[in-house]
Amino acid sequence: MTGAAPLSHLGEALKSGKPVMSAWSSFAEPMLAETMVREGFDTVVLDMQHGAHDIASVQRGITHVTLAGKPCIVRIPVGDFATVSRLYDFGAAAVIAPMINNLADAKAFAAFAKYPPQGERSWGPARALTLTGMPQADYLKAANGFQLAIAMIETREALDALDDILGVTGIDGVFVGPSDLSIALSKGDHVNPDSPVLDEALRHIVARVQAHKKSAGIYTFSGAKAASMVKLGFNWCTVCNDSLLLRLGARAELKAARQG
Repeated sequence: MTGAAPLSHLGEALKSGKPVMSAWSSFAEPMLAETMVREGFDTVVLDMQHGAHDIASVQRGITHVTLAGKPCIVRIPVGDFATVSRLYDFGAAAVIAPMINNLADAKAFAAFAKYPPQGERSWGPARALTLTGMPQADYLKAANGFQLAIAMIETREALDALDDILGVTGIDGVFVGPSDLSIALSKGDHVNPDSPVLDEALRHIVARVQAHKKSAGIYTFSGAKAASMVKLGFNWCTVCNDSLLLRLGARAELKAARQG
């Protein structure tokens, strides 16, 4: 799928078995996303759900990241399936949809994400054609394979429906939101992405994803945590986010300056 590069890089990396390390962009400044991938991240997620990104910033961000030679992922707001095809048209390599809780949610997401016969995505990939350099006919045949639809698993309902969600044609993998999942599994008692209450659920998710031969991703807040999640069986992880990386870097350098 070299003609689709770098849009196809994410899917190829996930199939290779090599862990994918992703940056996370909450600031609506495309150059920050580009900077992170140029520093070695395999990809970056532009966050439209809890981050400041809007349709204009993700359009620019996808271009910045893709022209830097890396695939770009976008997380949409809850239920905003109408935006999915636009993001693929812009050249997104994958879209993460939050709060996919049941079979109906998964089918609705896949319908917007994939061209027939898998789904009902409408035609209009002007920017994606430019970024891939592919003829229309080739893109139409291949896009369902290299532009991925990722369902977020972050509720009890989603855990119960995991096999149904993974069984939907057009859903390429899942992505775990550990903060929301910790709230759900603790019955609202706490938010803690490192909570022991998550251990059994995370092992269950990895096992079911592997059984369906799809991909499993998870949000983490540190490189050490990402490494532990890879050992558990997740094949892609986010490592911090732009805001946290900026704060950690600022603290470390100020501490060194003031102690020196």
